[in-house]
Amino acid sequence: MTGILGGNPKEEPMHYGEIFTVWQASMVAKGALSCYRAYMYHAGDNDLKKILGALIDQAELEISECDTLLSEQGIASAPVMPNRPDAKLEDIPVGARFTDPEIAAKLAADNAVGLVACSQAMGQSIREDIGALFAKYHLTKAAIGLKILHLTKKKGWLIPPPLLVKRPESVKA
Repeated sequence: MTGILGGNPKEEPMHYGEIFTVWQASMVAKGALSCYRAYMYHAGDNDLKKILGALIDQAELEISECDTLLSEQGIASAPVMPNRPDAKLEDIPVGARFTDPEIAAKLAADNAVGLVACSQAMGQSIREDIGALFAKYHLTKAAIGLKILHLTKKKGWLIPPPLLVKRPESVKA
């Protein structure tokens, strides 16, 4: 015996929260894709460019998968942003150029927000396929986040929060 939503998840309707979450994920990925492509023109460090490439690939995958889910429900997705014209790092004025440490910090922050959003999407999903999709995105973002952390430490770009170097001595009563 199966419950009201106990069949094939792909044949189950999406609830309003799932629809909005998938739509929002697509919209955010489209904005990230545009931004990361621009960062690619600003980045000078090859390791940073590799991470940007991985983030661009991930954004393209998320757009494709989320837009397919929306289309299957008869829902229009957010519009795609136009591609930027090519630019060379040396053509970007120094005062207008993002530095590699700035790009890396923004990537780390974006990625952290993405992890939280994926966790929220997983928690609200009642369709197993949608929960699994965001779990997959979460795992990928966690792996990329670790690469960003290693890169920022290796390059000396990490700006840590206040560190507790010396622990206060405990008072014995």
